[in-house]
Amino acid sequence: MALHPVIMCGGSGARLWPASRPDRPKQFIPLLGPRSLFQETALRVAPLAGPGAELVVVAGVRHMPMIRRQLAEIGLEALILLEPEARDSGPAMAAAAAWLVEKDPLAVAAFVASDHHIPDAEAFRKAMVEAADMAADGRLVTLGVQPTEPSSAYGYIRPVGTGSSAVAAFVEKPDTETATRWITEGYLWNSGNFIVRADTLLSELATYAPEIAAVAESAVREATPHPIAPTRIIRLGKSFGQAPNLSIDYAVMENTTRAWVLPVRFTWSDVGAWDAIARAHAADEGPERADDPAPGCYVHAPRGVAVATLGVRDIAVVVEPDAVLVCALDRTQEVKTIARRMPLAVPGADRSFASAATRFTHWLRTSALPLWTTLGVEPDGAFADALSVCGRAQDGHRRGRVQARQAYVLAAAGLRGWRGPWRAVATRGLNRFIETAARPDGRLATLTATGGRVLDDTATIYDQAFTLFAMATFRRAGVGPEDLPARAGRILTAMQVDRAPSGGWREAGTHPFQANAHMHLLEAALAWEGLEPEGPWRGVADEIVDLCRTRFIDAGGGFLREFFDETWAPADGADGRLVEPGHQFEWAWLLARWGARRSDAGALDVARRLFQVGSLGVDHARGVVVDALDDSLRVTSSRARLWPQTERLKAALILGSMIEADQAAYAAEAEAALRGLSGYLLPNGVWRDKLNPDGSFVEEPAPASSFYHIFAGYEQLAASAEDLPELRDADLALG
Repeated sequence: MALHPVIMCGGSGARLWPASRPDRPKQFIPLLGPRSLFQETALRVAPLAGPGAELVVVAGVRHMPMIRRQLAEIGLEALILLEPEARDSGPAMAAAAAWLVEKDPLAVAAFVASDHHIPDAEAFRKAMVEAADMAADGRLVTLGVQPTEPSSAYGYIRPVGTGSSAVAAFVEKPDTETATRWITEGYLWNSGNFIVRADTLLSELATYAPEIAAVAESAVREATPHPIAPTRIIRLGKSFGQAPNLSIDYAVMENTTRAWVLPVRFTWSDVGAWDAIARAHAADEGPERADDPAPGCYVHAPRGVAVATLGVRDIAVVVEPDAVLVCALDRTQEVKTIARRMPLAVPGADRSFASAATRFTHWLRTSALPLWTTLGVEPDGAFADALSVCGRAQDGHRRGRVQARQAYVLAAAGLRGWRGPWRAVATRGLNRFIETAARPDGRLATLTATGGRVLDDTATIYDQAFTLFAMATFRRAGVGPEDLPARAGRILTAMQVDRAPSGGWREAGTHPFQANAHMHLLEAALAWEGLEPEGPWRGVADEIVDLCRTRFIDAGGGFLREFFDETWAPADGADGRLVEPGHQFEWAWLLARWGARRSDAGALDVARRLFQVGSLGVDHARGVVVDALDDSLRVTSSRARLWPQTERLKAALILGSMIEADQAAYAAEAEAALRGLSGYLLPNGVWRDKLNPDGSFVEEPAPASSFYHIFAGYEQLAASAEDLPELRDADLALG
């Protein structure tokens, strides 16, 4: 018998308003100490996992980032089953049971609430193990807590006898007088913890609530891996939403003949209201203080907020940044009636970062990706270089970088769960590009005609970098030729002819010594390093980062230049003085990634400085990043292209994820960047590329090359959703 602890993360905690909200219910708030109730629950139950078992969490989609972040904070991992729609405990437990049965037919599940306060973890675990032995024999066991007072806040259990016993009845919350009588008659508090064999629970559901059993099993059959962590997060199928909204008590426990109760005497509370919190002595936590300690009063306030009470008693004072509750402690059970009304009075809910991120994701899923996989593809499979605002492909040449970038976008979209025809379109497009542009040395030419004839056989570092990046993305997605690693290796080997005498690579064209080509080669090297840790890519990445830190970045000013001479000194004239804000952000993003991979804190410091420089190019009146500064960091071009907006977004997101102390500030920058970017995007899936200083856009076709930047911004947005509280409600799924 393997015991599987399952934490149920449903519930809104409305009686603990205003601290508890739908986007941050009570289980995720540190109400009784430095850790949240969910974290305390996870630490309490994780040791119960038997051989071959693991901690399981059942939760709503919107709380997934918060769950992962809070588990990471306490050093735990869990398998997370995501409910597509909120339902009561009956469907949630049924789905978990159906999932467990597929993994272990004899699994015993310990279903526990995520928001209970149980200080004696060892006593709790001992009771759960005893209950598991009972459950292995086919009983549905619940823990019944020995009451310490006649409470009207809890439901009760009437056992048949003393000790572990069959259940005679589950009864609803009584009045105080009835509760007093029940205690004398041996009634127990209903703790809401259930220990049962998974197959037994499904069998009882099939008998007493067959619609729940059927929907749960269907939802598990339809379950899919979550693109952020496919081995750790599972999305239940949409059919889950068809389940009746029933608690497990109503669905099974009040009907089954197999219900048993195990009496326990440890301290327990569901901390459902502020009076329960007060009884748990939370008033002495953190900054919550009263200048005149009043008898029986409880004060809860954010750090840095002083609350004083004078001449009052038996009240709760709860302070949040946008709401304050003052109520009598004996009426805290009624707070939920206030909570139902108050959300309507909170302004700006639809203007949050999460809602903006959701709209951006929906635009990608329903407009941009469908458009560019249909009208953005030529009859022979190649990708169009541009689309008009009406969605018409523009006749002309095919740039190698566009072919590689579009192939990357579609493969990456597939990795993120997009259900469109990405696999066929991306594979055909990349194959067509390699077929028409391949040189004898394995590198790719920079320009071909619409029919495939090579117009420019030059093999630029820039184009090879994007080809390598696309190949790495294909490899991650499991598509494309099997010899992609070998092809990538041949390209890298062939590029040795372009090695610069002072390190790095010499680019073709009028600017042979430049930072930009190296930046994209670094991105490709990091992608391949993740696939081939022992290959040559780590060395390539490290060499480029060293060149960036010692030559590309000005030692005195901390900003990154664009063009250099053969010794990597700044180029003469205006070229050497050019500073592009967008590239400050883009390099910051890459250096933060590299630094995290190498555990190099210095790289993060450099990234922060580059972000500061890039921010000097933000035009706050228009809310966008301009094209150019000079080396005195003054604006020299107020035009604002689309791509710097995505780089500001990516850099702010990754720094917000990595630097906890400045998380809120970077999140605000990311939100501003996303709003600036959104101004370029048209509803039908195309975009404007150049914003004039007067606020008008240049009328021209949408360049396909911008899709790489847009989608990379989305990928970082999805990745950072795990870390940034501001994104906890965002729907960032492409599937």
